[in-house]
Amino acid sequence: MTDTLPPIRRIVTGHTVDGRSCILADGPSPAVKTVDARPGYRVTNLWRTVSGAGYDAPDSIAEHQGVLPPSGGTVVRIIEWPAEPDDPVELRRRMDATFSAMYPDAHREPGGGEHPGMHRTQTVDYAIVLEGEVVAILEEGETVMRQGDVLIQRATNHAWANRSGKPVQVAFVLVDPGVI
Repeated sequence: MTDTLPPIRRIVTGHTVDGRSCILADGPSPAVKTVDARPGYRVTNLWRTVSGAGYDAPDSIAEHQGVLPPSGGTVVRIIEWPAEPDDPVELRRRMDATFSAMYPDAHREPGGGEHPGMHRTQTVDYAIVLEGEVVAILEEGETVMRQGDVLIQRATNHAWANRSGKPVQVAFVLVDPGVI
């Protein structure tokens, strides 16, 4: 993995007017977000489903805001982030900037001594490490995840730490409880 990763390729299928399967879109996602105060942090939102919209609903990912999926829906994204700084003040500044700019809908209350990225979402999340290494931090323990590892996060208070010295890339699928 290099310091500058290429855009994520998004391929969307659908149907022709005759009902035959086809590729409707093939290229970078129209919903890529970065945070100026956190160089190297990139979120590529790829697709979302909205409750009751059906599988043939129009692409609405460019409208997506925040971390949570729509009520009764899902969202899939790939997040890439650089290694954390060693300075705890700088780490907190970057986490504060990220959450205020991108994820104001995440319930965030890091306690004393906890990672400043600690947050909770009322969703079931599937986190799949695509490249690199990341630490999944919970209130009681943590574990290192490497390429191919999958974490099922069930509305728990959690944070992600990149202590590897290299960028990491993780795919996330967030599912609203109304879907379950």
